[in-house]
Amino acid sequence: MFLRIAVDAMGGDHAPRSAVDGALLAVKEDSSLTVVLVGDETAIRQCLPADCPATIEIHHTTEIIEPEDEPVRAVRRKKDSSMVVMIDLAKQGRVDAAISAGNTGALMTAGLLIAGRMKGIERPALAAFIPNSLGKASLLLDVGANMDAKPMHLLQYAIMGSVYADKTLGFAKPRVGLLNVGTEAGKGNELCKEAYPLLASANLNFIGNVEARDAMQGTYDVLVCDGFSGNVMLKTLEGAASTIFSLLREEFTSSFLNKVAASILKPALGRFKKRMDYSTYGGVPLLGLCYPVFKAHGSSNSNAMKNAILVAAKYVTNDVNALIQKELEQFIQPHTESE
Repeated sequence: MFLRIAVDAMGGDHAPRSAVDGALLAVKEDSSLTVVLVGDETAIRQCLPADCPATIEIHHTTEIIEPEDEPVRAVRRKKDSSMVVMIDLAKQGRVDAAISAGNTGALMTAGLLIAGRMKGIERPALAAFIPNSLGKASLLLDVGANMDAKPMHLLQYAIMGSVYADKTLGFAKPRVGLLNVGTEAGKGNELCKEAYPLLASANLNFIGNVEARDAMQGTYDVLVCDGFSGNVMLKTLEGAASTIFSLLREEFTSSFLNKVAASILKPALGRFKKRMDYSTYGGVPLLGLCYPVFKAHGSSNSNAMKNAILVAAKYVTNDVNALIQKELEQFIQPHTESE
């Protein structure tokens, strides 16, 4: 199966270098891929080698959506931006998936306005990976696409996340949890109390409520919440990890003996850092859109972009959108009709 993946070459902190290098690594690892780099052709060509493979293509654009741009205004006014054109290529069927490390709000806005929502989805969700103590990663959604949510939205998130975790991440019968302040069924705010029975009655491997302190214990595969809670939790974990690495670096360089200890522990610390490294997971999908759109971390390096491309390719190969749509029709429509 030959796939075409579009990459917003102008999005991210290290654009276009990281996008170009990531694309080169991806097509080298998977010869069935063609990567279309969308953005300023001159800037992109400056990063390409003289013997650039034929599986790397360039689609020239003249505008860039900047990190500080207001999402809706930027998407509506910058019609020839790399991000907008990239998603439009997916809608036209000229590429199979689209990936950007750029402005998250603009990417979601462009996805909604250009790609559109799946039938049965009221609010698409942005997913994120949470490393756990088992050496794997769990899926958290929503992490900021929608600050508020209704109980039915959480059910939709759970179904989409469960299908994605099963077909792309390899979790058979993914364990689905509901982020809450306690494990008992009656705990939480009104949103959690009303969402709980919906999740419990759906065709999901629902394990109940999960407290934030257990987020990295590997007790679940998919964790659902509103975008406000998810974004706070994600940034808290990122901040904690950054602080831990900073403190360790400070301690291990504070004295000669500590430096000796650091040299002995270096392999173990390297493995620990790798387990916490976002680049291992590449990109995450904006679940609920009609076409596969992926968000890579803003500071993605070439390895992260490569992995984002490969994850998107696997998503398309497994036809995850069609599987999600099938699940939605079976489990959400009956609830909607009965309300």
